[in-house]
Amino acid sequence: MKMLQAPETVLAEHYHDLRRKPFYPALISYMSSGPMVAMVWEGPNVVCTSRAMIGHTDSAEAAPGTIRGDFSFHISRNVIHASDSVEGAQREIQLWFQSNELVDWADEGPRSSLYTA
Repeated sequence: MKMLQAPETVLAEHYHDLRRKPFYPALISYMSSGPMVAMVWEGPNVVCTSRAMIGHTDSAEAAPGTIRGDFSFHISRNVIHASDSVEGAQREIQLWFQSNELVDWADEGPRSSLYTA
Protein backbone atom coordinates (compact mmCIF):
# COMPACT_ATOMS: atom_id res chain seq x y z
CA MET A 1 0.00 0.00 0.00
CA LYS A 2 1.26 3.46 -0.79
CA MET A 3 -0.07 6.99 -1.06
CA LEU A 4 0.94 8.99 -4.11
CA GLN A 5 -0.02 11.75 -6.48
CA ALA A 6 -0.84 9.84 -9.66
CA PRO A 7 1.20 10.97 -12.67
CA GLU A 8 -0.96 11.64 -15.71
CA THR A 9 1.26 9.31 -17.77
CA VAL A 10 0.47 6.40 -15.44
CA LEU A 11 -3.23 7.29 -15.39
CA ALA A 12 -3.24 7.40 -19.20
CA GLU A 13 -1.79 3.88 -19.30
CA HIS A 14 -4.12 2.60 -16.58
CA TYR A 15 -7.22 3.93 -18.35
CA HIS A 16 -5.91 3.30 -21.88
CA ASP A 17 -9.04 1.33 -22.86
CA LEU A 18 -11.25 4.34 -22.01
CA ARG A 19 -9.28 6.96 -23.96
CA ARG A 20 -11.94 7.31 -26.69
CA LYS A 21 -14.82 7.77 -24.21
CA PRO A 22 -16.26 11.29 -23.84
CA PHE A 23 -15.63 11.28 -20.08
CA TYR A 24 -11.92 10.37 -20.40
CA PRO A 25 -10.48 13.92 -20.00
CA ALA A 26 -12.60 14.51 -16.89
CA LEU A 27 -11.58 11.11 -15.48
CA ILE A 28 -7.86 11.88 -15.87
CA SER A 29 -8.36 15.35 -14.40
CA TYR A 30 -10.26 13.98 -11.39
CA MET A 31 -7.80 11.14 -10.75
CA SER A 32 -4.83 13.51 -10.86
CA SER A 33 -6.48 16.20 -8.72
CA GLY A 34 -5.29 14.86 -5.37
CA PRO A 35 -3.49 12.05 -3.62
CA MET A 36 -4.58 8.45 -3.95
CA VAL A 37 -3.80 5.17 -2.20
CA ALA A 38 -2.71 2.18 -4.28
CA MET A 39 -2.90 -1.31 -2.76
CA VAL A 40 -2.23 -4.89 -3.72
CA TRP A 41 -4.54 -7.48 -2.19
CA GLU A 42 -4.06 -11.22 -2.42
CA GLY A 43 -5.87 -14.29 -1.23
CA PRO A 44 -8.36 -16.93 -2.31
CA ASN A 45 -10.82 -15.55 -4.89
CA VAL A 46 -9.41 -12.07 -4.29
CA VAL A 47 -10.83 -10.53 -7.48
CA CYS A 48 -14.38 -11.74 -6.81
CA THR A 49 -14.18 -11.02 -3.09
CA SER A 50 -12.76 -7.51 -3.50
CA ARG A 51 -15.33 -6.58 -6.14
CA ALA A 52 -18.12 -7.77 -3.83
CA MET A 53 -16.77 -5.59 -1.00
CA ILE A 54 -16.36 -2.61 -3.30
CA GLY A 55 -19.78 -2.74 -4.96
CA HIS A 56 -21.24 -1.87 -8.35
CA THR A 57 -19.29 0.64 -10.47
CA ASP A 58 -22.29 2.97 -10.54
CA SER A 59 -22.69 4.17 -6.96
CA ALA A 60 -26.44 4.61 -7.52
CA GLU A 61 -26.64 0.82 -8.00
CA ALA A 62 -24.09 -0.15 -5.33
CA ALA A 63 -25.53 -1.97 -2.32
CA PRO A 64 -25.40 -0.39 1.13
CA GLY A 65 -22.49 -1.80 3.08
CA THR A 66 -20.17 -1.76 0.07
CA ILE A 67 -17.47 0.89 -0.24
CA ARG A 68 -19.14 2.51 -3.24
CA GLY A 69 -22.60 2.14 -1.75
CA ASP A 70 -21.56 3.94 1.44
CA PHE A 71 -18.96 6.45 0.22
CA SER A 72 -19.42 7.22 -3.48
CA PHE A 73 -22.08 9.67 -4.61
CA HIS A 74 -21.71 9.66 -8.40
CA ILE A 75 -20.11 7.39 -10.99
CA SER A 76 -17.88 10.27 -12.13
CA ARG A 77 -16.48 10.58 -8.59
CA ASN A 78 -15.85 6.93 -7.92
CA VAL A 79 -13.91 6.45 -4.70
CA ILE A 80 -12.28 3.09 -5.48
CA HIS A 81 -11.08 0.90 -8.32
CA ALA A 82 -10.67 -2.87 -8.38
CA SER A 83 -9.16 -5.02 -11.07
CA ASP A 84 -11.67 -7.11 -13.00
CA SER A 85 -9.40 -10.13 -13.47
CA VAL A 86 -6.14 -11.62 -12.23
CA GLU A 87 -4.54 -10.68 -15.55
CA GLY A 88 -5.77 -7.10 -15.22
CA ALA A 89 -4.48 -6.97 -11.66
CA GLN A 90 -1.05 -8.17 -12.73
CA ARG A 91 -0.88 -5.44 -15.39
CA GLU A 92 -2.04 -2.78 -12.94
CA ILE A 93 0.36 -3.91 -10.19
CA GLN A 94 3.28 -3.56 -12.61
CA LEU A 95 2.01 -0.12 -13.58
CA TRP A 96 1.64 1.25 -10.03
CA PHE A 97 4.38 -0.57 -8.09
CA GLN A 98 8.09 -1.22 -8.42
CA SER A 99 8.99 -4.84 -7.63
CA ASN A 100 10.93 -3.73 -4.52
CA GLU A 101 7.73 -2.18 -3.11
CA LEU A 102 5.94 -5.53 -2.99
CA VAL A 103 6.32 -7.77 0.05
CA ASP A 104 6.03 -11.54 -0.20
CA TRP A 105 4.55 -12.40 3.16
CA ALA A 106 2.75 -15.41 4.57
CA ASP A 107 1.18 -15.65 8.00
CA GLU A 108 2.84 -18.63 9.64
CA GLY A 109 1.44 -17.88 13.08
CA PRO A 110 -1.23 -19.80 15.00
CA ARG A 111 -4.57 -20.02 13.24
CA SER A 112 -7.81 -19.25 15.00
CA SER A 113 -10.78 -21.59 14.77
CA LEU A 114 -12.30 -19.22 12.17
CA TYR A 115 -9.90 -20.39 9.50
CA THR A 116 -9.57 -23.91 8.21
CA ALA A 117 -6.23 -25.30 7.20
